[in-house]
Amino acid sequence: MSTTELLLSLKPVTDGSGDEFLPVGAHVTEAGVVYRVWAPDHEQVSVAIGDGPEPSRQLALAPEGDGTFSGVDPEGRAGDRYWFVIGNQRVPDPASRFQPLGVEAPSEVIDPRVYNWITRGWRPPAFRGRVIYELHVGTFTAEGTFAAAIDRLDALAELGVNAIELMPVAEFAGTRNWGYDGVLLFAPSHTYGHPDELRAFVDAAHARGLAVILDVVYNHLGPVGNVLPRLGRGYMHHERANDWGQSLNFDGPDAEPVRRFFLQNACQWLDEFRIDGLRLDALHAIHDHSPSHIVAEIAAAVHVRGGFVIGEDERNDAAAITPRTDGGWGLDAVWSDDFHHTIRVALTRQQEAHFGSYSGTPEEWATTLRDGWLYSGQHYRQWNAPRGTPAAHVPPERFVFCISNHDQVGNRPLGERLHQVISPEAYRAVSMLLCLGPYTPMLFMGQEWAARAPFPYFTDQPGEIGATIRAGRLKEFRERKAVYPDDVLARMPDPQAEATFRGAKLDWGERKAPGHRETLRLYRACLRLRAEHLVFQSADRDLWRVEQLGDVLAIRWGDPEQDWLLLFALTTPDARIVDDAFARPRAGRRWRLVLASNETRFGGAGAQEATGGENGELVLGSPGAMLLRET
Repeated sequence: MSTTELLLSLKPVTDGSGDEFLPVGAHVTEAGVVYRVWAPDHEQVSVAIGDGPEPSRQLALAPEGDGTFSGVDPEGRAGDRYWFVIGNQRVPDPASRFQPLGVEAPSEVIDPRVYNWITRGWRPPAFRGRVIYELHVGTFTAEGTFAAAIDRLDALAELGVNAIELMPVAEFAGTRNWGYDGVLLFAPSHTYGHPDELRAFVDAAHARGLAVILDVVYNHLGPVGNVLPRLGRGYMHHERANDWGQSLNFDGPDAEPVRRFFLQNACQWLDEFRIDGLRLDALHAIHDHSPSHIVAEIAAAVHVRGGFVIGEDERNDAAAITPRTDGGWGLDAVWSDDFHHTIRVALTRQQEAHFGSYSGTPEEWATTLRDGWLYSGQHYRQWNAPRGTPAAHVPPERFVFCISNHDQVGNRPLGERLHQVISPEAYRAVSMLLCLGPYTPMLFMGQEWAARAPFPYFTDQPGEIGATIRAGRLKEFRERKAVYPDDVLARMPDPQAEATFRGAKLDWGERKAPGHRETLRLYRACLRLRAEHLVFQSADRDLWRVEQLGDVLAIRWGDPEQDWLLLFALTTPDARIVDDAFARPRAGRRWRLVLASNETRFGGAGAQEATGGENGELVLGSPGAMLLRET
């Protein structure tokens, strides 16, 4: 078979503009298994097929002329194990679909067409209206697998979330990792299961009306098992680095094949696994000065497949969530950490590191809830520079709010959860504000029942690298001695210890226990209200307003029939709102209590009346939150 005939047998990848390019990796075709790899630093590349010391057969790949090599194995089939051979080295396929024995082992040919989808008619939903549930596959269940996670999907559907966000699943070194040290980005980690088991998880989620979002990392690769530099220096940018290592080459010499590699990876998750959307890690660490930023191109490619893209970007730059037609990157949403930070400072008074740029006042809460984030160009103490751009014009669903996520729980010495460092009353109040607020809410696994399991940082890196990680974590927290004294650091779990990982696994039996079932009941009630009343999902900022009324935060939704009012306060004793015009019902109406965080069914002492006292003042038990509706 000629090279031209071989390439014609491959199904091309379509990017966001409709252009096509040929994929790399191993692909099952009618002609056999086609192998393709970009290895520009080498004159010869071959494929050794078989997982023993001696290959069962070896295939020399032909150069295509741009550093890419390709060939077809007419005897090849799904399940074959193989290596790429460069010089006297064997390396896994950088676009491997499966690494059954880990990152330093042969790759396995996978045919994604074999899986028999149950939900063939499923289409990705619109992003607006999503309620996201972030989870780590390895600690979500005792087994820590895709298959075991399926058994918990009914519980998530009953909770009221409608989108699951998986922390990164790409193949990493060792047996346990948060996922941000992935190195073989096309292969779901073998520790979680076979690629078809990930497909089965997505299929089962869709059958329950749950979208699936995948967290992907395109700003760096992990420290062990990264084969890209062995294939070509052009994969990495040798003049740029970020907090986690060397940056990828998206705009230097030879950048085009690298851009295609990552575009293909993004498209694979939607094309082969029917993932509904991607969460792009740390956009601020993806360096690209091309006329068209790689993030914008990824978003466009996802959009033509009907999916959506969420970004993490500490810069608070509205360009990320501005349509490409208006000069932006066209993402559907970004994480807005300002909400978490100002609320956490209010709750804990801890202001270490970046928290030192927040005061946690009701004024900050109100600004963040009006605008989507707090910093929109003001001086940011942590950077000693301005941070952010105005965003009050952006539709509210494009901001993802949380009170817990993997970073905010795990980047602490003990990995303790928010409810473990604040009062139950305050936890119920902020939970209610999150679930009913006008932005896209995101929960972190277990927060809905105030899970006891911590979520500390954990890895399984070899030798010196593991020791460096251990020492680095301890050094980082010692530099914050005012917040983390020696007695706390003495209890910090070893990130390399298997016991640290096992201790982070959720105990699903807790959900029915006193002190947990009441919190779960509150989350279910709030998310049920959010689903039943579209006013809480409105994209029209003119339909709701936010005001600070003394120590109380108030959100009011306008409705042609009945207005809604959410009150939130963290002060003690009771916060009283004197008859303020913003909190007053319309003429001839009165407020009816719909939900209060301190109701006995949620573990509280009992909600106070919505109205009472002289002059018709509203009384809010505090810390607490209260939802009212006009009658």
